[in-house]
Amino acid sequence: MLEIGIALLPLLLLVASLLAGHYPGCEAIVRLSERIASRPRPRGVDRQVRPKAPRVHAPAGGLLIALGCAQRPPPVAV
Repeated sequence: MLEIGIALLPLLLLVASLLAGHYPGCEAIVRLSERIASRPRPRGVDRQVRPKAPRVHAPAGGLLIALGCAQRPPPVAV
């Protein structure tokens, strides 16, 4: 029983801090986002141009299912 209590202790501490209005890691996320936003962005020729992906004209979604299930109808009886 003690092992279960020890295993649940971090969860209980997290729930208690959230109920108290303290959000762990919030300040770290804000600092990280500020650091990323303050980076100088490359301009002009420094920026690498990525080639566009070729367009694929393959059936997808419902059309793919319809084409997979399509069969020839039986011949007309004369």
